[in-house]
Amino acid sequence: MTALLQADRSDFSQIVTAEPELFERTVPRALVHRAAISEVLLTGVSQCREDVYRIGAQWSRGHSYYGAVAGRWHDPMLFAETIRQAGLLLAHEALKIPLGFSFLTETMSFEITEEGARLGRGPADVVLEVTLHDVVRRRNVVSSYAYDVVAHRDGRRIGSGRLTANCVSPAVYRKLRGDRAGATAPRVVPDGIIPEVVGRTRDFDVVLGAECVNGARRLRAEADHPVLFDHPVDHQPGMVLMEAARQAALAALRLPGGLLVGCDAVFRKYVEFDSPCMVSPSGEALLRAPGIRELVVDFHQGGSVAATCRVAVHDGAQR
Repeated sequence: MTALLQADRSDFSQIVTAEPELFERTVPRALVHRAAISEVLLTGVSQCREDVYRIGAQWSRGHSYYGAVAGRWHDPMLFAETIRQAGLLLAHEALKIPLGFSFLTETMSFEITEEGARLGRGPADVVLEVTLHDVVRRRNVVSSYAYDVVAHRDGRRIGSGRLTANCVSPAVYRKLRGDRAGATAPRVVPDGIIPEVVGRTRDFDVVLGAECVNGARRLRAEADHPVLFDHPVDHQPGMVLMEAARQAALAALRLPGGLLVGCDAVFRKYVEFDSPCMVSPSGEALLRAPGIRELVVDFHQGGSVAATCRVAVHDGAQR
């Protein structure tokens, strides 16, 4: 790992203006588990002090899937993906977890300010302060870890996040997955909800079914989608579930142009390809702050709740 900052500098928390070197090129795609170079968001990393790292990321104004929201904001799901990639990068570079290991996310959350997501005249250069903690090792190999993220843009704090994960060897993963190891996403999916209802313009990008039963819709995701399925997986990815929670909230709140400003996800079990998963907003939306409503979305499969996302949506009104 190339050190871009002196490891013993004590003023890291106050330094929020990125060095140009942190944004010169993307990190190797294998380190963030992406097949397409275009889907790599991270651009550099440096160690500041023990267990604290500084990571650069760049958000495009025209991402193929996480594009501009209502023509005003970067899609905050770019922040979620940035947090995910940061943890994978540090897992391999700092914690020395071998490539080929599988990472099982247990919890993931983020919050971002409306101002922090605003589009500028160019891409957004974002600096993450990432703190690793609760690292557990078995036989000198990390088996679980967690990290906290604080994000800055143009010298201002814009959000934070956190993630906890387990990691297992290929052999252990095959044992965990059993007959479902190597499963593939279905080639035929149910008809989707009208894209414009969930802030989309193409049916291909919709992850909720059209049919609504007691407020619940079936999870759907196109197997050929180049972003949602950037590389082969044998279950529904966590990012698909978070996107489904976002779309479910936009539909329930009737805010197709709403801005996702927070998501707190708990993944209890794999969401499999071979049986229906129902996405269901539960309870009434709560007013968390002026213009921001919060809603819980559950994912039901096989008679139990596989995952839960608490999402917060800004209504987009000027105040």
